[in-house]
Amino acid sequence: MNITRKLLIAVLACIAAVPAMASNAVVQQEQGDTATTLTPDEQRRFEYFFLEAINQQTEGNLSAAFDLFQHALELNPNSPETYYNLAGFYITLQNDTLAGKCFETAARLAPTNTTYLEKLGQFYINSKDYPKAITAYEKLYAIDRNNPDIITVMLQLYGSQNDYDKMIAMLDRLETIQGSSDRISLTKMQVYEQQGKKREEENVLKDLIAKRPNELGYSVMYGNWLLRNDRTKEAYKQLMSVLRQEPKNVPARLSLLDYYNTRDHAKFKELLRQLLTDSETPSDTKVTLLRQAIINNEKQDGDSVAMMNLIDEVLQQPQKDGQIYLLKAGYMLLHQMPEADIDSVYVKALEVEPDNTSARVALLQDIWKTQNYDKVIAISHPGQEYNPDEMVFYYFEGLAHYMKKENDQTLEVFQKGVTQINKDSDPDIVADFYAIMGDIYHEKGQDSLAFAAYDKCLQWKPDNVGALNNYAYYLSEKNEKLEKAETMSRKTIDAEPNNSTFLDTYAWILFMEGKYADAKTYIDRAIENDSTLSDVVIEHAGDIYSMNGETDKALEYWNKALQGGSGSALLKRKIELKKYIKE
Repeated sequence: MNITRKLLIAVLACIAAVPAMASNAVVQQEQGDTATTLTPDEQRRFEYFFLEAINQQTEGNLSAAFDLFQHALELNPNSPETYYNLAGFYITLQNDTLAGKCFETAARLAPTNTTYLEKLGQFYINSKDYPKAITAYEKLYAIDRNNPDIITVMLQLYGSQNDYDKMIAMLDRLETIQGSSDRISLTKMQVYEQQGKKREEENVLKDLIAKRPNELGYSVMYGNWLLRNDRTKEAYKQLMSVLRQEPKNVPARLSLLDYYNTRDHAKFKELLRQLLTDSETPSDTKVTLLRQAIINNEKQDGDSVAMMNLIDEVLQQPQKDGQIYLLKAGYMLLHQMPEADIDSVYVKALEVEPDNTSARVALLQDIWKTQNYDKVIAISHPGQEYNPDEMVFYYFEGLAHYMKKENDQTLEVFQKGVTQINKDSDPDIVADFYAIMGDIYHEKGQDSLAFAAYDKCLQWKPDNVGALNNYAYYLSEKNEKLEKAETMSRKTIDAEPNNSTFLDTYAWILFMEGKYADAKTYIDRAIENDSTLSDVVIEHAGDIYSMNGETDKALEYWNKALQGGSGSALLKRKIELKKYIKE
């Protein structure tokens, strides 16, 4: 029931006014008071208020409805329908104690009302009071023994209490009502297994085979059951019987493989090879078998040549997907084989399955190390076509263009990439998208777009130091929002206290704020941590020293910046005038 906040407050107020009425009535019923016989006039009055309560509830006037139900209960404290309706209000108000009492009273006053009993049972289930839920549903079952929904709930409730005998009784009843089914039989098997009743479990399985002689899956299941129960000779006979009917039955051959594993190594290897090279064996099964073979091989002699030969033999068959190629690449990585050889396996995986994200990403990561950005672009772009929602392919292509200083192409790719952002996107990748876009927009002189991009970057990754530094520095260049710039820059030097670039940015922001002594402290740290600083940083040092009254040191830094090739238009005038000149 949906209740607006206003209506809920009204209901709460109503309850606060008469807190004991329903509760007392419930308690009286629990104490076993004798039923009250109403006079015809009292019955009419009760019915009037009860029906009016229903009308008000239907119209959404919940406060009035609650009040009317309470009054109806005063007139007839033995009314199960009133208790039942009040229970709904208490559930809405999250008063489980009174809700439970109302449901219990309604069911006790009307013991044959299946609706009341079912609601009571569901209430107990929701409260995780399964023994009481069982009692309620057993009363329901006594009334309606042919309702499969009731029986199914009872089956689950008995299961919660590990009452296996009653579970079997319910399954038998379902079978009587609905007829035999594989689902019921398999459930019985599970119950018998829990009870340790091997004979009964086996009989159910035999019965399934007799009823479904053409469904060999049950015959294989029986073979596996025999294996698990150490009846190996019978298991072998059962599995061979299946294979005589269907020689390439994969489940039967897999079971036989387990049989040979500890008994006949030569036959095990022969059957394993047959399964791995058979086109009827699913790829997932082949991968599982190969993984187990690799584990076994590593535990023994670790003969990588023999294992590679086996994998290659499997790959000689036409492949429906790239799974086994990826397994081969993983095995080659394990044995530190040449990266170029591993990459050739990723290429083959993509030839078979072009939309295999794992193969394409692994290949891109290897190629990125070689700085062959044209190849990165060539491999990334098809990935966007096959998997348009995978941001990693936009990331690789855009970053490759960026490394080639192709800013327009970078923006174009990244703008496509950000359209794929969702709540599950990798924050690191999203943040890098926006950080690089911010840098490019700044280079283009579009600072409003740059700052918007940085803001989005920091929404996804507040500690992205590259974006924090650049954003802060560009704000200081424009002499805007210096307090915000200082806060962002401070985060970068807290994260990397010896990073000269970050220290220079922080020093420059302090300088722009007129905090010259503090600026000098941080520019000194920047210079101490990097002897190869750019002429821009050196000129900053001169400016900062000048405003601290140390003209000789300022001139030293300005001249050094000039010799370094500074393009500053004001640098020569600063040297000539021996003072800082604001741009």
